Amino acid sequence: MDTVSESAEQTQYLTFVVAGEACALSLLEVKEIIEYDPTLTTVPAMPPSLRGVINVRGNVVPVIDLAVKFGLPSSPITKRTCVVIVEVGLEGERCAMGVIADSVSQVLSFSPYDIVPLPAFGTRIRMDYLKGLGKIGKHFVLILDLDRVLSFQEFRAA
Repeated sequence: MDTVSESAEQTQYLTFVVAGEACALSLLEVKEIIEYDPTLTTVPAMPPSLRGVINVRGNVVPVIDLAVKFGLPSSPITKRTCVVIVEVGLEGERCAMGVIADSVSQVLSFSPYDIVPLPAFGTRIRMDYLKGLGKIGKHFVLILDLDRVLSFQEFRAA
């Protein structure tokens, strides 16, 4: 395969850490990264993973604690904690949501050959929340399926 068509097949991912797990999102899903603001407005009777809402340029954006969503302990807030603003499909519409990251790492490019299928074991995160594992040398990063992680059906059920 020539380098032109190989580079065209590569997809860029934003990598970040949630509760000690290296995770990644397609860069096309990421709208921006903002500093964590501890003055989130809490919303009563919401699932524990919904930390609250923030104002992003006049828009109300729900903020999800992915660690809690994954059934892991919530990480302490540090100066590296940030909110990754993403766009997901909820009931046929595109919606902005924020996800809390312990820290943002880097943007990486993965070719389809760098993404391996999920094993039947070995991750603390539900398998249906993942698209696959991205290979980085000898290590892997969990590639999240945001539309499943932030599905409206799960919020409705809660």
